Amino acid sequence: MITNDSVTTPIAAKAPRAQPKSARRRSRESALQGLYQWLITGDDVATIDAHMHEQEGFNKVDRAHYDALLNGCIMEAADLDSMLSRHVDRKTTELSPIEHGVLMIGAYELKHCVDIPYRVVINEAVELAKSFGGTDGHKYVNGVLDRTAGDLRPLEVAARNSAKKSAR
Repeated sequence: MITNDSVTTPIAAKAPRAQPKSARRRSRESALQGLYQWLITGDDVATIDAHMHEQEGFNKVDRAHYDALLNGCIMEAADLDSMLSRHVDRKTTELSPIEHGVLMIGAYELKHCVDIPYRVVINEAVELAKSFGGTDGHKYVNGVLDRTAGDLRPLEVAARNSAKKSAR
């Protein structure tokens, strides 16, 4: 018979701390917030940028990446929407502003930030969608950007797919 004296209770393990956000992730979050403002209000980039600079924690972003994303996505909005339109099930203007902004950031990074592997671009976009978007928006973002990566980085995608096949 086991008595209470013989039962040991485990010591509660400390919950692991969440990794601090990288400056680049913070730049994506700030750029998304700026794109959201642009998509909703149509404000000019200078107004949005000034507003974002006032936000708490903005000093921790990768400024160069933030500037490239916010300005690049707005300047190339029509081109990015054209690329995305091949893989979305409705007009990009009918997407939620969060999903639309996340997809624009992902497409921009796939097109211009070739130093970032395409799987990292997609993963970062999925994380943004999980943090800011609707319940299953991240799944939609994942699918659209995966197909967009095939258009914008065909050699990188093909190399990854052949590596996965040979690993089987």
